[in-house]
Amino acid sequence: MKPVTLDSWPTTARAAIAVQQGLRDRVVRRDAFGTVRFVAGLDVGFEQNDTVVRAAVAVLSYPDLRTADQAVARRPADFPYIPGLLSFREVPALLDALARLGREPDLLLCDGQGLAHPRRFGLACHLGVLTGIPSIGVAKSLLIGEHEPLPARRGAWRPLKHRNEVIGAALRTRDNVAPVYVSIGHRVCLETAMHFVLACAPRYRLPEPARAAHRLASGP
Repeated sequence: MKPVTLDSWPTTARAAIAVQQGLRDRVVRRDAFGTVRFVAGLDVGFEQNDTVVRAAVAVLSYPDLRTADQAVARRPADFPYIPGLLSFREVPALLDALARLGREPDLLLCDGQGLAHPRRFGLACHLGVLTGIPSIGVAKSLLIGEHEPLPARRGAWRPLKHRNEVIGAALRTRDNVAPVYVSIGHRVCLETAMHFVLACAPRYRLPEPARAAHRLASGP
């Protein structure tokens, strides 16, 4: 992937919110991609008392989910921890990791929110818009919104709603296990996003690319 230049990266919450509001209309909410052969999971850990961002990308072949590539990058955690603005703390290092890959993924599964965000521009949207790569938000916990109770079976889902808008889905990836929260990032509709999350999670709650990225982000 060609490096993405980060001109005038925000350093304050007000500036970051303005960026989200300025970029959110660029999110493509429909399927706009070709054949998916490689899916990347992206995750972030922190080192040195949370002063260094450790970003990890794990690329798996699709649909057999075999390791094809991986990369780790580190950057100082210059932006403060502010809920709703985590992409400004994590995206620069994630872009560095993506640029180190020898193989560009066809789809990004991001550990975080996409449209399921107060300003409809979470980390998955931000990465998707900046890179142009189709992206999906797969979050382990709820940031905003409500949904009806889910049946216990794998594949069950319910719309995630906020202010009368469907912003994502609560999706059961394993029987009798807590759901994940799926939302559009960029160039993928919600139905397709759920399809890929389920296809990439044959055994565990989290998709295999996300699990692989988490191990890299948490490792030595």
